Amino acid sequence: MRKVTSVFTVSVIIAVLFVIWGGFAPESLAFITNVIQGFLQTQFGWFYLISTSLFLILAIYLIFSRYGDIKLGKDDEEPEYNIISWFAMLFSAGMGIGLVFWGVAEPVSHYINPPIGEGGTDTSASLALQYSTFHWGLHPWGVFTIIALALAYFKFRKDAPGTISATFYPILGDKVKGPIGKTIDITAVFATIFGVATSLGLGAIQINGGISQLNSNIPNTFAVQFIIIAVVTLLFVASAASGINRGIQYLSNTNIIIAVLLMTFLLFAGPTNFLLNLFTTTLGSYVQNLPEMSLRLSPFNNDGSSWIQGWTIFYWGWWIAWAPFVGTFIARVSRGRTIREFIIGVLAVPTIFSALWISILGGSGIYLEEFKNIGLSQVIEQNGYEVALFSMLSHFPWSTFLSVIAIILIGTFFITSADSATFVLAMQTTNGMLNPPNTIKITWGVIQSAIAAILLWSGGLEALQMASIIAAFPFIFIIIFMAISLTKSLKEEHKSTKVKKIQKRKNKVI
Repeated sequence: MRKVTSVFTVSVIIAVLFVIWGGFAPESLAFITNVIQGFLQTQFGWFYLISTSLFLILAIYLIFSRYGDIKLGKDDEEPEYNIISWFAMLFSAGMGIGLVFWGVAEPVSHYINPPIGEGGTDTSASLALQYSTFHWGLHPWGVFTIIALALAYFKFRKDAPGTISATFYPILGDKVKGPIGKTIDITAVFATIFGVATSLGLGAIQINGGISQLNSNIPNTFAVQFIIIAVVTLLFVASAASGINRGIQYLSNTNIIIAVLLMTFLLFAGPTNFLLNLFTTTLGSYVQNLPEMSLRLSPFNNDGSSWIQGWTIFYWGWWIAWAPFVGTFIARVSRGRTIREFIIGVLAVPTIFSALWISILGGSGIYLEEFKNIGLSQVIEQNGYEVALFSMLSHFPWSTFLSVIAIILIGTFFITSADSATFVLAMQTTNGMLNPPNTIKITWGVIQSAIAAILLWSGGLEALQMASIIAAFPFIFIIIFMAISLTKSLKEEHKSTKVKKIQKRKNKVI
């Protein structure tokens, strides 16, 4: 192993201590995280909402700004990956496993327990799709965009190290090389670990739920989930060791192909016209109500406030916890693109795909619930969110085959997300190396899987949600200052470019 950085050493020690704490005192871990999470959700929900909305506004502004033509790299550089592979990798890293888990479960849950009004109505069905799209739409990708843009700009255009702290140079100067910079990077590492652990836990739960649906002899228990995590850890560590141009790229392309095929089959095997109408209506209501949803907290309604804390605030915390991981990975694969091309691609394509996915899978679940009375919501209530997808698929032709395909899709998304996170953690703890050593990647792969297992053991799905919200809170401040630093550097570059052009014109006159 090459010489490790202090960020790697400190991060590993703290992560191992957390694993030991959860392993020997799971009740203590669950109690303390529950208290912290409750405090953050009730006292700082407004801060999560305002922050994520401002990040999205900044991203949209940069599309139309004078900085849009600046390249994330040198002026003569071309994109490293073709457009299809680029979309596949950023989407697989940023959404994949969570969208498969919640694609049916969330809309059906909102249909029965909507954020406003009575459940089980046409209005609640519309709200269910609208809010599900909101949770998986522009806001999370706005957060990812700011992180990725700052990292790519400073790394590929300014030749800075590919670390979070390096993006602070315009406002901190050489202090980024000292304790302040190391603290920033360690905070980013822990946000990544817990954000990804949430997804790995969700993947293990859902794979177990799917296998149990196919074979009732296999129980839906922590022991089985632990085995799933162990097996997938071996697979994604092997993928990570093969490098980004092989393992991650190939798996990402495979993910998108399987996801599109599954979605297309459900569209044409199900109520096609109903689903297409639903997609169009959902997209329209989402755009129309985006400002109101972005800042809604229901201070006069305790039920509405609890719903927002349990869903929207959880999601915003999860996305912010994921931001250093997804942002670093997107930056790594986006070299050579202009700022305008980058932001449009990162914001628009995943948002439209997510809306289509939710409308088809979630819409199919609501259709079966409302028009076929199959009791999908009761199945979820009795067996958990993880069985929602497989319960819905059981009412389609070739249901067993579809369930197997869904399990494979969850597995490949599982591997891709963990693979990408392992790469990013290694990169962040080796001073931004674009190709970090395999020993570092393997270390982080084992640690993040161990934390996912500990969280599942200490509290299941609820513990996963709590961890992401807690880990996200300090990182919000880091994103805010990254945005300030990026804006300052862009202004300075534009001013410098303008001065050079004026000087060039003067020289021509002379």
